[in-house]
Amino acid sequence: MIIRKAKRDDLGGIYQLVKDLAIYEEEPDAVKSTLEDYQKAFDENLISAHVAEENGSIIGMALYYMTFSTWRGHMLYLEDFYVKEQHRSSGTGQQLFDAYINEAKSRGCKMVKWEVIDWNEKAIKFYERNGATIEKHWWDGKIIF
Repeated sequence: MIIRKAKRDDLGGIYQLVKDLAIYEEEPDAVKSTLEDYQKAFDENLISAHVAEENGSIIGMALYYMTFSTWRGHMLYLEDFYVKEQHRSSGTGQQLFDAYINEAKSRGCKMVKWEVIDWNEKAIKFYERNGATIEKHWWDGKIIF
């Protein structure tokens, strides 16, 4: 198993993992973006990712993008982070997360940020073991067009 920066050719595998994540989070019909949307965003340098690859197959990914915190400065936002179920508890997720953290540091970020669904206790414990503060007093807002 290797962890590496994603290439454009990896986007199909990443897209499938995002759909798998939506199923895991009990939102199987929530993914409205297309592979073409991913390709365009990747080509425009809007998104980047690291993948975990085993025997030529993508088994996990961390997809992120640069943003800006008015309180802290440059920030790398982890949009999606997923490892196939049969590869969990193998260290794959930790290696992907470490690659994400190292990417943020190499970009001069002052902070990283992400969301975690409230019922995913294993993920929450994973993040806390990595020194994260899980904020419970900020609520997400959104408008879907």
